[in-house]
Amino acid sequence: MKADIQAVTDRIIARSRASRGTYLDLIERERERAVRRPALGCANLAHAYAGTEEDREQLKADAGMNIGIVTAYNDMLSAHAVYYRYPELMKVWAREVGATAQVAGGVPAMCDGVTQGYPGMELSLFSRDTIALSTAVALSHGTFEGAALLGICDKIVPGLLMGALRFGHLPTILIPGGPMPSGLPNKAKAAVRERYAEGECGREELLEAEIQAYHTKGTCTFYGTANTNQMMMEVMGLHMPGAAFVNPGTKLRQELTRAAVHRLARIGVRGDDYRPLGHCVDEKAIVNAAVGLLATGGSTNHLLHLPAIARAAGIIIDWEDMDRLSAVVPLIARVYPNGSADVNGFEAAGGMPFVVRELLDGGYLHRDLLTIAGGDLTAFGEKPVIEGDVLTWTDPGPSGDETILRPVANPFSPDGGMRILQGNIGRACIKVSAVERERWVIEAPARVFADQLDVLEAFKAGELERDVVVVVRFQGPRANGMPELHKLTPPLGVLQNRGFKVALVTDGRMSGASGKVPCAIHCSPEALGNGPIGKIRDGDMIRLDAVNGTLDALVDPAEWEARPLAQGGDAATGMGRELFALFRHDADEAERGASAILAAAGL
Repeated sequence: MKADIQAVTDRIIARSRASRGTYLDLIERERERAVRRPALGCANLAHAYAGTEEDREQLKADAGMNIGIVTAYNDMLSAHAVYYRYPELMKVWAREVGATAQVAGGVPAMCDGVTQGYPGMELSLFSRDTIALSTAVALSHGTFEGAALLGICDKIVPGLLMGALRFGHLPTILIPGGPMPSGLPNKAKAAVRERYAEGECGREELLEAEIQAYHTKGTCTFYGTANTNQMMMEVMGLHMPGAAFVNPGTKLRQELTRAAVHRLARIGVRGDDYRPLGHCVDEKAIVNAAVGLLATGGSTNHLLHLPAIARAAGIIIDWEDMDRLSAVVPLIARVYPNGSADVNGFEAAGGMPFVVRELLDGGYLHRDLLTIAGGDLTAFGEKPVIEGDVLTWTDPGPSGDETILRPVANPFSPDGGMRILQGNIGRACIKVSAVERERWVIEAPARVFADQLDVLEAFKAGELERDVVVVVRFQGPRANGMPELHKLTPPLGVLQNRGFKVALVTDGRMSGASGKVPCAIHCSPEALGNGPIGKIRDGDMIRLDAVNGTLDALVDPAEWEARPLAQGGDAATGMGRELFALFRHDADEAERGASAILAAAGL
């Protein structure tokens, strides 16, 4: 291991010693004493088996593992529409190895792409906590010896893991569905969006471009939060090796899912290779997830999700850990928005097997993980293929395209492209891997807003035709659920194209779908939590310096100290937002994961 990576790992282990110990005690106690099928009453079992037919005798005999399937299927979300027939097939594949499977429960799976810029987006982040709760409900029946989690997109994988980790004595495998085939290239889609923002094309042309980009079942093909999730599951060893980016509907996709069901039956208490989720997800696995995020230029949303996943397993990781890792982890992938290729191009160039092999050989990933696949992480550096009718794995070879994937000896950048910014405005994150180097330092007067729609109106009115740092506050988890502010990307990109120095400072979110414009996001404390972002006034000179890691309002310190904080408005109602008041009220800081349920549980 690289000494710097090991030092961060040791730092996390030391910080987490008490909480991790408590967690491991919990899952050991649950393994030994929790409710499980043989101990349930006959009436309880009858209820559990009433919906089964072909598997009832097997279940009554208690002869093999019963797999609980937790599914995020819906046919509104392209990435999850592929899961429609998965449970039916998984039951067949479970029978092949003497096991059974039941759908334990479903979890909500909202699409940020649909709600982006609208009131429903204020439920998005808290859907993660809801998914975690739903997963816990699904697994609470005590009738399963293992779990298969079907989920892909933004909040869904983190939520599934957060819930499943509280049942960490169960062996658990995450099963992806794969990305849709490539449609309209992302760069062409972005160009149409910017033309629309400039008034150079109409809604009909924009809609047609968007439909050509998002055209069928499967995950969206840009490297946003959904595909970053899949990358993370690979480097944590929670997928079948190489499963992340195989297209839906292919023989290889089917055989990987079949292999996952077979493998799950082997790693249970009754199998010959017990691998409980709570031991698979340890401090080294969490560091691997962070390294993978940095090495591939993944979504900044994981600066929220990774701390939350870790906390559910008794592990504490903070942004300084991420900053230290970013300083030493090389960027070896260029996938849109950090490059022109989509995830299908990334997969064709070598994909995750190439990334894992390179990072392992370079000493950037922990090899000695308890993966679901058996052995250590080495298996995840091999590419799955079908030879004849047999699933096997092989060396991925060299990069198939060094404009997309490079070896660690020749990276795109010597560091991982994320920075922590600190100053009198607070503590924020910035992803610089998609931003041109000359834009890493921006100094310009502030224009302050409390709603992204007001920014759009100001843009349309020509009020932002200058060097400007757009400040959008009262967008944190306590204020309104921390919606992503993607509607700002096209107009800010237009201003930047016109030659202006432009940046965004916000206590809200952007994500892996964003790029090009320097954005200081997740600013903490948030405005509603008395954060100093609430002191900024129109015209204040703001300096965002990603080279030195600073974020400051260039205001006389005495005046800054004396300034009152701006006051936010009342929480919005409608679209169900009022039902999430409990989550907003109890959410903790972005750096801890912005989770209400973890905060309330004292985790």
